[in-house]
Amino acid sequence: MARKIGSRYTANQILGRGSAGTVWLGEGPDGPVAIKLLREDLASDQELVGRFVQERTALLGLEHPHIVTVRDLVVDGNDLALVMDLVRGTDLRTRLERERRLAPEAAVAIVADVADALAAAHAAGVVHRDVKPENVLLDMRGPIGPGGSHPALLTDFGVAKLIDSPRRTRATKIIGTPDYLAPEIVEGLPPRAAVDIYALATVLYELLAGFTPFGGGHPGAVLRRHVTEAVVPLPGIPEELWQLLVQCLAKAPASRLRASELAARLREQLPTLAGMPPLDVDEPDLSEEAAEESVPSAPQGEPVRRRGAVSLVPGAKPDSNRDTHTSMRVPGPDELAGGAHGTARAPRATGAPRPGSARHKAAVRRRRVTLGVAGVVVAAAVAVGAWFASSGGDDDQPAPGTHSTSAP
Repeated sequence: MARKIGSRYTANQILGRGSAGTVWLGEGPDGPVAIKLLREDLASDQELVGRFVQERTALLGLEHPHIVTVRDLVVDGNDLALVMDLVRGTDLRTRLERERRLAPEAAVAIVADVADALAAAHAAGVVHRDVKPENVLLDMRGPIGPGGSHPALLTDFGVAKLIDSPRRTRATKIIGTPDYLAPEIVEGLPPRAAVDIYALATVLYELLAGFTPFGGGHPGAVLRRHVTEAVVPLPGIPEELWQLLVQCLAKAPASRLRASELAARLREQLPTLAGMPPLDVDEPDLSEEAAEESVPSAPQGEPVRRRGAVSLVPGAKPDSNRDTHTSMRVPGPDELAGGAHGTARAPRATGAPRPGSARHKAAVRRRRVTLGVAGVVVAAAVAVGAWFASSGGDDDQPAPGTHSTSAP
């Protein structure tokens, strides 16, 4: 059923629903548009509406070939909407789910487009804050690029910032999707341009490998890995591309490249990647970790795999338009202390428990009990030896302080 959005737009058909609102196929004075209608509870929040209006100039000023342009912001009664260009195509998550992983040339070409978009946004003082495959649209009507890739456009600029009001987040909440959150956000620091670089590098890793570098299991465990663990190498990619990934996934924001530098360096890699097939990478088996983190594991005999972003609500179905902005508690220092600090997970024998896991702690307790019993036995043996030494080995003479029970 069609509905009016302000005085200039008509929303005709729902394209998808997300946690922030509903996306409609609409019509405006200049033709078809996409209308993101935010939730009614957001529209009734006067503080958010004020922020919405304040961001109007910045959002409307973001124009770039690889950014989905925001044409208008509508505040009308209970309606709070962003009117955007309509992109005829699909999102990157849909392609990734269909193909599992992309050939390196196509993956790098797509990420280079997104890096160009971020460079323009950062130059305008805008941080996206929620870069992920769901927010990258592929224009199927655009020219074919390297590796058969279609032009990539970044969307949903400003949505995370609009929803992330101080009243909602205070000092204990963060906005974003767990798999793509930079360590400094997990630690409660304000988001700067470098958080987008980290998230985009995570997307590139996922396009190449088929899974994110720190995803899988409970959201709290995902957040902890961002802070404490190093990225696991991907075999089969050129060393220069791998070093580029590692630099952009650095824990320290200052160590990461700027978006313009990343775009240029990625495009330099394209000739060396031509014709290279998708990587043959084994997905991590997280069956043990899932059990240790109190997360339901797969049916018996089926490993738990990392596949994209984790759901924050057990059993929840993904949004049809995959707009998964979420609000999460920042884990405390004790929760972040688990795992190997700043290093990749230590290699261990098959079946051996992961250091810091529940099984590992239980094994440590068993060893402590065993050592305690052994200590008691040793102490008893020492006492017996001392008794024999004091008695001089003469069975007929009682030790000092004792009474003989032998017959006269």
